[in-house]
Amino acid sequence: MTEHVEWSEPEAAAAPVNAPVTPADAADAARLVAFGLQPKLQPARDQEYAELLRRYREDPPFARLADAVAAGLGLIVLEVSPRAGMAVTAAEDSVFAVRMGDYARRASADSGDRFLHGLAHLAVSALAFPRPEDLADDGYIGRVSVNGVDAFVRQACRRLEERAEETGENTDPATDAPGLEAAWRIWARRSSTGATKDARRLAGSTTGIIAKAVAFLTESGFLQRTGDDAGGTYRTTARYQLQVRDMAGSAAMAELLELGVVPVTDGTATLLPAEDGEDLELAAGAGLPFHS
Repeated sequence: MTEHVEWSEPEAAAAPVNAPVTPADAADAARLVAFGLQPKLQPARDQEYAELLRRYREDPPFARLADAVAAGLGLIVLEVSPRAGMAVTAAEDSVFAVRMGDYARRASADSGDRFLHGLAHLAVSALAFPRPEDLADDGYIGRVSVNGVDAFVRQACRRLEERAEETGENTDPATDAPGLEAAWRIWARRSSTGATKDARRLAGSTTGIIAKAVAFLTESGFLQRTGDDAGGTYRTTARYQLQVRDMAGSAAMAELLELGVVPVTDGTATLLPAEDGEDLELAAGAGLPFHS
């Protein structure tokens, strides 16, 4: 009689549940966060960065360690992927936070221009991603131009002026009025270019303010310059899409989009046509986002 023997696959060695964190692990996690703070650095061009991203995705304890390092620095991890790298944004109390007041003071000596600088950044993001599906589509690339953004804001100003006249409120708004209501008059009264005698664009003109905004976004790895037409043309990056997703629920952005200045018809965003006789210096196709 043959003895029956049950065979079974050898059990795989169980991974340690609470493996101790080594100084090397902490250094690697901090290194990954440091890469994330270099927004222009592309993982595809840095082998160490790409390897740390792979480890983050495949090693949950390491991912939690990197998240903890980021949180300790006041950073919020938006996404970790080959396309965006380790995309982080600064929390309000983070030492890495860039406040609009500080940005405006660096960009202009006039403290009253803070509204205009904030509106320029808001308009760039709204024109780059005018629809919720644009923000949800990782393959979507928005394209904007300096002159296109200025034309967009001036059309929004006209909408706000019409709305104020309809409600009989065509006077300076109260201090507790919505932000756009307080800002549109300042923008509408400001020269679009205000070029100097040697044809240089004035820094305090609206296109000058927009140029500062897109330059800052380019330096921050959110936009890439693509040409000099229409005051400068730019395309969005994956990091900018993530940043705009994070702020898409803001009241100011919702208010701007609700004005209907960027109607959507066949899947592309378009500016409303200018009124007869108006010259907004908007080159054909300038400032209009599209799929690539």
